[in-house]
Amino acid sequence: MSVNALRSHLSEFGIIAAKGIGRIDELLALANRDATLPTTAKAAVKILGRTLEELDTSLSELEREIAAAHAQSEISCLLVEVPGVGKLVATAIAANVPNPGVFKSGRDFAAWLGLTPRQLSSGGKPTLGAITKQGNRYIRKLLVLAGTSLLNVLGKRKGAIRDWVVALLAKKPARLVTVAIANKLARIIWAMMKTGEGFRNEMFAKA
Repeated sequence: MSVNALRSHLSEFGIIAAKGIGRIDELLALANRDATLPTTAKAAVKILGRTLEELDTSLSELEREIAAAHAQSEISCLLVEVPGVGKLVATAIAANVPNPGVFKSGRDFAAWLGLTPRQLSSGGKPTLGAITKQGNRYIRKLLVLAGTSLLNVLGKRKGAIRDWVVALLAKKPARLVTVAIANKLARIIWAMMKTGEGFRNEMFAKA
């Protein structure tokens, strides 16, 4: 948001830089050298630049803390093997689910995260509705993002999970498939936590 605000303000004065957060320093340098930029605008740019610097420092510190927590957790180090699951997702799950045995199955774990479809009935015939969105909202969101990352690399992968996702995409929109992937990841994660076994790389290997 801060980056977008900075770009928006400066574009009004004709000061632009190539897209990408890595070009912000270039944008700030252009603003500082521009003699035609009004004093008030320069003051606003200075504030936004300082805000970005503070955010960058804070994010770096958080990344170090997450990395330290990840290194100290056997479960987190195990779960990071799952495609789409980085240190942030792994540490969050390890911290919130210290004992996977409280869930009878992977489906129960997925249900706890709100990733299972609602059971509906129409004319006496049971049907599946949207996911319940109950339970741990933060982890559910992280797993949906993990599902999105898997879709982005689908063309570069092979294996059972890849084939399963391709089959789903032939019948359902990508948004629903992303949630289905999150559900499957939740079940895989529960099984790994329960058994201590690593992820089977051949299920989603590089093509």
